[in-house]
Amino acid sequence: MELRVLTYFLTVAREKTISKAAESLNLSQPTLSKQLKELEEELGVTLFIRGNRFITLTEDGLYLMKRGQEILSLVESTTTNLNKSEIISGQLTIGGGETQAFEFLGGILHELRDNYPEINIHLYSGNADDVLEKIDKGLIDFGLVIDPVEKQKYEYIRLPLVDHWGILVNTSHRLANKKTIQPKDLQQTPLLISNQSLVDNQLSEWLGGNLEHFNVIGTYNLLYNASLLVKEGVASVLCIDNIVNTANTNLTFIPFSPPLTANINIVWKKNLTLSSVAKEFLRLLKSV
Repeated sequence: MELRVLTYFLTVAREKTISKAAESLNLSQPTLSKQLKELEEELGVTLFIRGNRFITLTEDGLYLMKRGQEILSLVESTTTNLNKSEIISGQLTIGGGETQAFEFLGGILHELRDNYPEINIHLYSGNADDVLEKIDKGLIDFGLVIDPVEKQKYEYIRLPLVDHWGILVNTSHRLANKKTIQPKDLQQTPLLISNQSLVDNQLSEWLGGNLEHFNVIGTYNLLYNASLLVKEGVASVLCIDNIVNTANTNLTFIPFSPPLTANINIVWKKNLTLSSVAKEFLRLLKSV
């Protein structure tokens, strides 16, 4: 499969019609249709269902669209970094969960950009599972991940910071005036918890060994949308402090007692040949 034809496919998937895609690509409709037909024959699958007005992607088509976007993104970043290898420039991509540690990285990225203004920085937000998957696929250079997370197959640096766990509640909640929260306080409270794969184990241990004894009504990926449910009084959220700004809102954060903390790490793929940009970022990070 040629990258050129993959680009044709992704354009059709975006435009929803052969005619608009052909116009965008400066191709004739018969030429584009022929290329797509040959792509389907090469792969042995049907990628589109052609309707009266719009095309619809099949399940195979949706899969190719997702992977094709990842492939072209990887090709673009690789080409950019190679073409600009004579000077420190190119792209740096960092993925991370919600944590104040991004502010710590901000100082390093500020210095990096001051020294090398041609560097472009791309940020991706997601929990540790999402970030590590993208590192595995080579789609991001570094990940900022919050323990607990399996780091054995990655290179990593533990940052000199920790996050603190607690509960985000509505100010009208019965717990809102407490200074700290103990496991026994939560038994009657509808809760949302992080869907990160290993966080359940950490929270379960702090709660006494079994989440089933608590009223867990759902999970969240990133905290902002979950906090809107807290504002509406739907549930309270077990989360990390200083992610959602509670000033002048009907939200309040209460830390756990005994305290539950999480270490923060920068991780990257083992045995990876780093770009000049990534090497300089690591040098600055280690100097701090």
